[in-house]
Amino acid sequence: MFDTKVALIVRHDLAMWQRLNVVAFLASGVASAAPEMMGEPYRDAHGNRYGNMLGQPMLVFEAELNGLQNAHRKGLERELTLIPYVYAMFSTDHDQANRDVFLAEDADNLDLVGLALRGPKKAVDKAMKGLALHK
Repeated sequence: MFDTKVALIVRHDLAMWQRLNVVAFLASGVASAAPEMMGEPYRDAHGNRYGNMLGQPMLVFEAELNGLQNAHRKGLERELTLIPYVYAMFSTDHDQANRDVFLAEDADNLDLVGLALRGPKKAVDKAMKGLALHK
C-alpha cells in the first residue's frame, strides 16, 4: 500500500520512560522530515476538530547499541532519512542543547539510544535486517 517504510528503533536497555520519550521524539522527527505523510485532521460526531497524525504506520523495533549503529551505518549508505537520538540528549533541556551534544558525539561511534529510518521499503528492510519488533 505504501512505497515507503518508517521504522523506529529504541535501545532495549533503557528505562520505560526513556523508551517512550525517545519514540515520541523520533516520531515527531519523521513527521517533520516528511510532511507529505500527514493525514487529514480528525473530526468527531459533534463536529469537534482534532489534530492530524501520520497516515502511514510506523513499526517500533528494539536493539542493542551495535544494532542501532549498524542500522545507522546502513541507513547512511542507502541515503535514507535518519532521525537520531543519542544518550547525551537525556541530560539537556532544550532543542539547541540537543543539537550541541549531538554535534559533540563521535560520528563514527554514536551513543545511539534511538533511530528513525524512512525511505523505500526494501532499503529500510535491509538497514533493519536482524532487528526484532519491540516487545
